[in-house]
Amino acid sequence: MNPDNLPKLLLTFTLLLILGSLTGCGGTRYGTARITSMPAGAEVVNLRDDTHLGITPLMVTWEEDDDEAIRATVELRKSGYVEEIKSFWIKMYKTKEEADQKAQPVTVELRKRTK
Repeated sequence: MNPDNLPKLLLTFTLLLILGSLTGCGGTRYGTARITSMPAGAEVVNLRDDTHLGITPLMVTWEEDDDEAIRATVELRKSGYVEEIKSFWIKMYKTKEEADQKAQPVTVELRKRTK
């Protein structure tokens, strides 16, 4: 090995290590829940940040920088029914497509409101 090539070799090795750390274990992970209610048509609110997620039935995808499962807590609201809070675990996957295919089913039965 030519000693003059050593700085280039060290630089190349360092760049490969940096690149590997950026693309290796990290990255965005996705977890999807298929949320349904009985009856359908309930508003779903994410209680973590109070955002409106949609109306049942719906698919909701969470994005995280960690591949640990996350705990989601949502509230379902429908006129004439008692509000219901539901917590569940969402497994994270490397791609949104895989998360959608393996969506966590979440079903909530709403109770009629009495006067």
